[in-house]
Amino acid sequence: MPERFEDIRYEVGGGRATITIDRPDRLNAFRVQTIRELCEAFEAAADDEAVGVIVFTGAGERAFCVGGDVREPTATMAEKRGLHHLHDRLALAIRNNGKPIIARVRGYCIGGGNELNVMCDLTIAGESARFGQAGPKIGSAPLWWGCQLMPALVGEKKAREILFLTRQYSAEEALAMGLVNAVVPDEELDAEVDRWCEGILRRSPQGLRLAKIALNAATDQLASGIQHGLELVALNHVYGPEPAEGIASFQEKRPADWRRFREGQGPEPA
Repeated sequence: MPERFEDIRYEVGGGRATITIDRPDRLNAFRVQTIRELCEAFEAAADDEAVGVIVFTGAGERAFCVGGDVREPTATMAEKRGLHHLHDRLALAIRNNGKPIIARVRGYCIGGGNELNVMCDLTIAGESARFGQAGPKIGSAPLWWGCQLMPALVGEKKAREILFLTRQYSAEEALAMGLVNAVVPDEELDAEVDRWCEGILRRSPQGLRLAKIALNAATDQLASGIQHGLELVALNHVYGPEPAEGIASFQEKRPADWRRFREGQGPEPA
């Protein structure tokens, strides 16, 4: 399997599967191929009886993942729907996976990258980690489990702050709000992840599987809302003027101009 991958690395050893987004030059932003390869890797780990725990991380020191790669946007409704089918497949491969999944995070964990983080069972962060969402900043919303799961993790009021204001939060702030499980100096991150993996591997595989199924039962009911949301995102991103402005402003490294979408409004606030 590993030789088939271009955007990720997949390694198995010592009872652990490690899945790494390997696009450090793009801050591990994902494209269609990345999502497809992640699906295959998580599905392979789920079916491998030699694997008892999965570590999910990003290559390099600058980022876990910063979400979708705006350099390679989907252009048509069919392309956008196809990407969303892959998003569905990956979310199921993570949430329905019978193995505990630990997100190992250093650097940026933003947008769709943070949605991947919230889907994982546990998160160990280095002190350099920074978390946040970007949806309304680019004319969209984090509807790939972000809006749906965030309130369960951090509470309704904090979730609305994260999702509406698109602020970035330090690792310590993320720990205080319940978005991560532990924070350690970056140089101790691998050792801390090892300790958590060893603890999991000393537990019953069947017991862990049953616990994960039970823990996910309530939020599994949100899946229909995600389908509805992703369909709206597909329509909005292909034909909507606000995402066009948001993505253009990001690519051009300028503030987005939302004034024309609020009739009678003055200049954008600083």
